[in-house]
Amino acid sequence: MINLFTVYCLLIMLVSQAELIQGAISGKVVSFPTDTVPALAVKPELGDSIYRLKQRSAQKPLILLASSFDDLLPYIRYSSDELSMWQQVVKQYLPGALTLVLPASDMVPSAINSTDSQTVGVRIPNCRAALEILQQTGAMATSSANISGQDTLTTRVAIASAFDSVLILDEMDAFPGSGLPSTVALWDNSHWQILRQGKIVI
Repeated sequence: MINLFTVYCLLIMLVSQAELIQGAISGKVVSFPTDTVPALAVKPELGDSIYRLKQRSAQKPLILLASSFDDLLPYIRYSSDELSMWQQVVKQYLPGALTLVLPASDMVPSAINSTDSQTVGVRIPNCRAALEILQQTGAMATSSANISGQDTLTTRVAIASAFDSVLILDEMDAFPGSGLPSTVALWDNSHWQILRQGKIVI
């Protein structure tokens, strides 16, 4: 049963895609669906906001999501040979449930990965709503929509109940993700090291 507080939160926090994009551009934390689980997202330089909301340890890095690899390139340090090899993987598997951990450029805020400023995780989600939002906002710092250590929240009602200051896409529940985490692959000395095996195998 939904209580009155949750109903109030839904009325205040559920927004159209256009309103969510505007809120994200202005620096608010927003929530939208992806192909895996719903995300909390904010401009990269404001990544600390997600840590506070989730009560998340600074030891756990955030992921940069974007609608294209070109939007992620400013946050990555690379040689032309490395870029060519990465683009082969990007072309084959992205958009999709694959997070690439690559060398970080100086543009990556320290809050994104405070334990290892040399790397950054990046992904392009295979979800129409997420891609449409990211096309307008540019790359966003993201994490799953849940309090740290608790189960991932998968509906707009649950997210609204947990986070009373986050703008939530009104269409959230129309884009159910797989519920499974992405494969995480680290680029290490010219080869891929799998840090977490998900559905995608590279």
